[in-house]
Amino acid sequence: MVTEALPPTPDVAHVRRQTGVIRESRGHRTFRVVNAIALVLICVVTLYPFVNLVAKAFSSEGYIAAGEVTLIPRGFNIDTFRAVMGDGLFWTNYGNTFLYTIVGTIIAMIITTTYAYALSKPYLKGRTFFVGIAVFTMFFGGGLIPNYILIANYLGWRNSIWAVVVPGALSVFNLLVMKSFFESFPVELEEAAAIDGLSTYGIFFRIVLPLSKAVLATMTLFYAVALWNSWFNAFLFMDDKSLFPVTIYLRNLIAAATGTSEISGGESVQIASNIQAVTMLLTVLPIICLYPFIQRFFVSGVMLGSVKG
Repeated sequence: MVTEALPPTPDVAHVRRQTGVIRESRGHRTFRVVNAIALVLICVVTLYPFVNLVAKAFSSEGYIAAGEVTLIPRGFNIDTFRAVMGDGLFWTNYGNTFLYTIVGTIIAMIITTTYAYALSKPYLKGRTFFVGIAVFTMFFGGGLIPNYILIANYLGWRNSIWAVVVPGALSVFNLLVMKSFFESFPVELEEAAAIDGLSTYGIFFRIVLPLSKAVLATMTLFYAVALWNSWFNAFLFMDDKSLFPVTIYLRNLIAAATGTSEISGGESVQIASNIQAVTMLLTVLPIICLYPFIQRFFVSGVMLGSVKG
């Protein structure tokens, strides 16, 4: 009688590897604990200034001047919120900031994506020259006075939206990150699309951009935050208060609160602190509300763009 040989009994370690049940070593457990503690501490250090800002926004001036406001509001106060939000100029400048951010981000993304896609092609004639032109501007600039003369006198953009959104329309850092991402894009996919009859623009708009959502969301966030927080160009090229962004409103409000209270001594500091906290909180809220929707693209977008240097 012929008997079939029984299969060899697998060892315990092999079974654990196959089933995914792997005993965690003591060193790995220690690393996880230390890593968790470090991340919690980093989160606390990062969130503390914002929580403190919120607490000051809802606190009375006396507690702020005494330095008694940390994480919890003291002497609950919303009078400053009423004063700021009741000012029509605040909402006008707030709307201007939205307009400048949206228009500026659209212009910046159009320039950055098209420029980066062209530079990602090794067969582009003069590719090294165009890359050098972009990198050159990272280290050398024309200076403040020539820049002012160009924008205000030659281009005639004084008291214009273009003076705010055009000068910063291209970030070379963002350009290089997006260029690296496009260079890692599968060439076979573009060749297949070209065989199917798509032109260069068709490949770019119908193939490349839809598959680049992560890096596009990341670059959009970078440009939007930069434009939302910008104030110097508006301060330099605008005289009409109705055209100011909200950051200029914030600056002028704090300067006025401090300047008009010089006789009161320490009272000027506490009033300015409360107004600063309220206006900063109202200013930063839209960006905080926007971030969770694109956070899932953020890390992957940066990492994808940094695969190739």
